[in-house]
Amino acid sequence: MPKKTPTTTLHEEYQRCPNANLWRRMAAFVYDLFAIGAILMLATGIAILLIIILTKVGIIDITPYQDIADYLAHNSFFAFYLGLVIVTFYSYFWTHAGQTLGMKAWRLRVQNNNGQNITQMQSFIRMATSAFGLGNLMAIFPNKNAFQDLWAECKVVVLSKKLNNRKI
Repeated sequence: MPKKTPTTTLHEEYQRCPNANLWRRMAAFVYDLFAIGAILMLATGIAILLIIILTKVGIIDITPYQDIADYLAHNSFFAFYLGLVIVTFYSYFWTHAGQTLGMKAWRLRVQNNNGQNITQMQSFIRMATSAFGLGNLMAIFPNKNAFQDLWAECKVVVLSKKLNNRKI
């Protein structure tokens, strides 16, 4: 009879991964800026289309403004809408796969200490305490978490190539 070899679960493999350093985090952040830029352009296009429709129907009057862009620039709801798009982007990717597009490219993953995905509340805490990325400066020290990771009680780890390519 063949011997059984101990198998590790995926979460146990994730637990063994080392913490990410500042440079990897920043590279993933820059990579994500391109994705966010594209998503914000799409969201703005949808908003412009909606304003055109609402103007034609007569629900919105933009005559005090030069054009739709001027109307949107003076509309605080539009700024809130774009902020919501960014929050949704990060929250969705962090809670479902643990990785944004930039994190996937740089083999990073945000996770709980037990290797599981973070919760919705943890993703909101990470965003609220990140200080627009400045919280990552704490990760300059070896094996240290960023400020937002400490507050959200999670960590960002570097995955092996094998784990990064694994389909969940």
